[in-house]
Amino acid sequence: MSLEPVLAHIDANRDAFLQRLIEYVRHPSISAQNIGIREVSEILVGTLNGFGMTAEAIATDGHPMVLARWDGAPGKPTVLLYGHYDVQPPEPLDKWLSPPFEPTIRDGRLYARGVGDNKGQHFAQLLAIESHLAVHGRLPCNVVVLLEGEEEIGSPHCADFVRANRDRLKADLVITADGPMHPSGLPIISFGVRGVAKFELRARTAKRDAHSGNFGNVLPNAIWKLVHLLGTMKNAAGEITIDGLYDSVVPATDLDRAAIARLPLDLPALKAEMGFADLDAPRDRGFYERLMFHPTLTINGFHGGYGGPGPKTVLPAEATVKCDMRLVEGQTPDEVLAKVAAHVRRHAPDVEFIPGGGMLPSRVPLDMPFADRLRQAVAIGQGAEPLIYPSLGASLPDYVFTKILNTPAVQIPYANADEANHAPNENLTLDCFHKGIRTGAALLALLGGASN
Repeated sequence: MSLEPVLAHIDANRDAFLQRLIEYVRHPSISAQNIGIREVSEILVGTLNGFGMTAEAIATDGHPMVLARWDGAPGKPTVLLYGHYDVQPPEPLDKWLSPPFEPTIRDGRLYARGVGDNKGQHFAQLLAIESHLAVHGRLPCNVVVLLEGEEEIGSPHCADFVRANRDRLKADLVITADGPMHPSGLPIISFGVRGVAKFELRARTAKRDAHSGNFGNVLPNAIWKLVHLLGTMKNAAGEITIDGLYDSVVPATDLDRAAIARLPLDLPALKAEMGFADLDAPRDRGFYERLMFHPTLTINGFHGGYGGPGPKTVLPAEATVKCDMRLVEGQTPDEVLAKVAAHVRRHAPDVEFIPGGGMLPSRVPLDMPFADRLRQAVAIGQGAEPLIYPSLGASLPDYVFTKILNTPAVQIPYANADEANHAPNENLTLDCFHKGIRTGAALLALLGGASN
């Protein structure tokens, strides 16, 4: 089976495929608000069944999973294509230049909520499947499609679903098309993601707020209590000082470090765009090393006392801080949260520790068996050699594949770096969408051993 006529078919249907994407992203599917989820899952089932796969929406304790298979290539590898059909809430609505669910083309981009994250990217994968079937009547390899309806709320039921459906999800490789490409516009293949652990700290030092003059130096201040506690968790040198946090970290390999040494970086441009002067401490740590090989401790929000206009000389009796930690291979949310809890008990036993959700990290070796074919396919589809990332800094539920199914999983983003995912005016360039379809087609062809 030749790839060339499939790519020609994709090029000939560029406008028609764009119109179908516009119709797809017109439908809201906001998991956090349970808006449109079931309707969009049914649209996907109809689409997948319509071009020859066997598809269904499978109920979970939350939103349904859309699962489809095509097993007509005996002896060939099986690839599982993962994506998510749920989207972020569109608020604040007044920041959108056009309504979030009225897809609008401006300056070579399609603007709509979810068009980049993740509808446009997984729809490109589906159109790649359809194109192979339209041209050849069959696929070059076996394909499983799994589209989740809860990724934007932390994938709370994904792991249980995968455990319960091991046989139906059996594959040799998992590919996720999600996230942005490199700011240079070059494509990426990422062989891992960081995990995440979330927690909250709450301090209460008195029954009520008090006058800062009448009670200053008498009543303890809840905000100061949390400030001092946080200061024992990460120092000014940028080191996380929670006992044992790094004990289980799997260090980067020589192959990993060689890969990040080849990654382009325009740090002055990034500083200008984001408006910051210096990288976070420690100062001597490399940019990509920070994002891929080290855990983080981030204060997401600090709440307490008075924050309105003008002064209010109040001594706060309550304060709350929300944090997340990005985890690297070897760490688990349960282990890390247990160490944070022990640290809080030791340094501030009267502060309440509230563990939140978590997600395991995921990594596969850069020299895994499919690596060369993936690189070649992306180069064909995108017209440029891909950058190789040992890991993304962000978190995706790839652990359900690598740690539950023991199947290697990679990420190949199709979206432009400035897609504004999760923000107003989310967008996907028309070129990125078209190249995403071509890349999806090339991936299937080369994984199946087809010629170009």
